[in-house]
Amino acid sequence: MNLDYLRSFYVTVKSNSISRAAKQLHLTQPGLSMQIQNLEDEVGAKLLTRSNKGVKLTDEGKIVFEHATTMLSIQKNIKKSIKDLENTKKTLSIVACKSLGEYVLPCSLYTFKEIYTDVDVKLEVYNSSAVIKKILSHETNIGIITGSYVFESIATIPILSDNLILVGGPKTEFDNITINDMLNIPLILREEDSTNRLLLSDILTKHMININDLNTVLSFNSPESIKSAVSSGKGFAFLPNIVVKQDLRRGNLKKINIKDFNSKFSYYLAYRENYQFTGYEKIFKKFITSNKRCFCY
Repeated sequence: MNLDYLRSFYVTVKSNSISRAAKQLHLTQPGLSMQIQNLEDEVGAKLLTRSNKGVKLTDEGKIVFEHATTMLSIQKNIKKSIKDLENTKKTLSIVACKSLGEYVLPCSLYTFKEIYTDVDVKLEVYNSSAVIKKILSHETNIGIITGSYVFESIATIPILSDNLILVGGPKTEFDNITINDMLNIPLILREEDSTNRLLLSDILTKHMININDLNTVLSFNSPESIKSAVSSGKGFAFLPNIVVKQDLRRGNLKKINIKDFNSKFSYYLAYRENYQFTGYEKIFKKFITSNKRCFCY
């Protein structure tokens, strides 16, 4: 059934006037009458009767009008859904861990936006564990996490290497310590369920140290809060190098070297296994794993 004819019929009934409907549809009155006649020929029944008072539906016309309302509504919804899908394809939604999301990823996204000007970029920042949950619950398709999570349904691609380094306030009097010395200094750590803390625990385990043996005086859920406390001389902290790089350069923090302490780790692009990237997701995946990514440092 021709939907244009059906729409002309529907508008004519709603307008109760051939002339008003023709004007609304940008048709001539003879042209509109011809479309209604063609629809009547299609269904094999007269649908309208005309009078000085307007148009009146026949019994057959009432049936066609009822279905026309449904069919035109479905067509409208189809067009809207396709348009919404097209808009979605032009929106890049990323959920990132705090270390990359707050410090180095913004420059990368700015560069990406400069290249692909017609895409809207949305960035949310959480702990890596929360990022994984959002990926698994289909709240997001692309995540960036600290460390490699082992999940059967999560795939990861390494994008950047880093180190956890020990930092103190600018007035710290020593530059080097041993692993045993580390057990005695007051430490400010990330919160219990944070990836940063789990990562530190794994690194310490490789050096035969239990994280519970550290002299932990405070726990914060924000790298910025930790840096503020450390720079004020309230303790020391293990933070990713990319988080403190600018603070070290400006002299707000001081790096403390630990002899024979290996604290390397990586950041990963994470997504659901077998997920098929669409639109700008595919382009971003290639971009963020290339040397064009332009992280802030």
